[in-house]
Amino acid sequence: MPRLSEVLSALDALWPPERAESWDAVGTVCGDPDAEISRVLFAVDPVQDIVDEAVKLRAQLIVTHHPLYLRGTTTVAASTFKGRVVHTLIKQDIALHVAHTNADTADPGVSDALAGALDLRVLRPLVPAPDDPHGCRGLGRVCELDHPVTLREFAARAAARLPATAQGIRIAGDPDAQVRTVVVSGGSGDSLFEQVRAAGVDAFLTADLRHHPASEAVQHSALGLVDAAHWATEWPWCTQAAAQLDEISDRNGWGLRTHVSRTVTDPWTAHAAATDPDTSGAPN
Repeated sequence: MPRLSEVLSALDALWPPERAESWDAVGTVCGDPDAEISRVLFAVDPVQDIVDEAVKLRAQLIVTHHPLYLRGTTTVAASTFKGRVVHTLIKQDIALHVAHTNADTADPGVSDALAGALDLRVLRPLVPAPDDPHGCRGLGRVCELDHPVTLREFAARAAARLPATAQGIRIAGDPDAQVRTVVVSGGSGDSLFEQVRAAGVDAFLTADLRHHPASEAVQHSALGLVDAAHWATEWPWCTQAAAQLDEISDRNGWGLRTHVSRTVTDPWTAHAAATDPDTSGAPN
């Protein structure tokens, strides 16, 4: 079995930490470099449910997309929920490693996995990495469908292919508009509207779209918006990342067993749909 330090070196080669945004917190949160690793669990969020799952699996390493401490902390007391995560990890000899914005812009990265889940053909990054001479890395992906579908049909595909969440899929724009080209960006994407409009695509699939940027986007153009849950747009990366580590393990004869968590860690737990779209009773 490989040591943790060997596995971490392989992960850093896939998602170099120096490619993360300056505000990000990526890399190894805890773990003994000399510990032997046989099982690895991939997940989006480093929350207690995921740690408990790793304990049941007897995994020695968890790899998550989201950081545990993005803004730093002054305590890891078990009386806090993040402190409890740290205590459980250390007591159970489980390491935690984070690949966040360095995985977003990788080739393949988070948006490649999202495009793959939707059977989209990736054409290029939306925002190419300035230090990539080949133009393969970067944020978001400009994609093409094999044949045009309506915005409604494309949203239905997303609902069928992505993990189910309480939010489901929201649409902004004409549901009957034809969609052939799409930008996808895993996670929060409304900061990319300028680049999406410049790409001249028919639709934009991402998460966490806010009211004003979305309203301005549909008023500005015929761009169709497909808004999914943040967790759901990033979960496909876990399967892609596990397959990448499997390939490295096979090549090195490590015999690692990788697992992808299917625990839904999206924070929203229920959805109450409107029963009457009539707004006559709305305040002026």
